[in-house]
Amino acid sequence: MTRRGRVVVVLFVAGVVLLALWGTGALSARAGGKERPGRPVPDAQRTASVVVRPGDTLWGIAQQAEPGADPRRTVQRILKLNGLPDDTLVQPGQRLRVPAG
Repeated sequence: MTRRGRVVVVLFVAGVVLLALWGTGALSARAGGKERPGRPVPDAQRTASVVVRPGDTLWGIAQQAEPGADPRRTVQRILKLNGLPDDTLVQPGQRLRVPAG
């Protein structure tokens, strides 16, 4: 096989692998899909309710909810409070419980 042929084969295989990884990631990252929703976990601390706006992310919501705290921990608390899986993407109009304070 020529060098050009090997390059074409390698690029084709890499494209198929990337397409497969993207496809499986896109299916599992949908919030509120056909997955069984988790049960929200009660938290002893105060919480507030926010409605997700277009362009909002869990990271940004976490920074607004607890400005001085580590956003990674706050994101995990939001996921736990709402019974959501770790790979959740929030959708505009979705209501979330967030730590207040």
